[in-house]
Amino acid sequence: MKKFNITVNGKAYEVEVEEVGGVASPVQRTAPRAAAPAATAAPAPAAAPKTAAPAPAAPVAEGGEKVVSPMPGTIFDIKVAVGDTVSQGDVLLILEAMKMENEIMAPAGGKVLSINTNKGASVNSGDVLVVIG
Repeated sequence: MKKFNITVNGKAYEVEVEEVGGVASPVQRTAPRAAAPAATAAPAPAAAPKTAAPAPAAPVAEGGEKVVSPMPGTIFDIKVAVGDTVSQGDVLLILEAMKMENEIMAPAGGKVLSINTNKGASVNSGDVLVVIG
């Protein structure tokens, strides 16, 4: 049997755990006690899924109107290409955030000067996604 201190929702518990293949005996739990500062090991980082690394983003074009990400999320789809002419309100890309697909629209008409993200890329609030000139 090994003893461990575990904190769940701010309540500390002392538990005994039996190793697999050991002699059977009941696991004992004690009543919640005052949360004492217990040394806890940081969880091991999860292995990152094997995916292709996104291509580096293009440099931000100067002189155009920058379309920035309104929230953190993942680029679900890109609806335009560099050189395309867009009108105000045209959908430039789809940003997936909080399990919702959000259309990012052109704030003004013009030509797409640069696309500064890739499909599947994670973006933060304020990241420049597209530049329209």
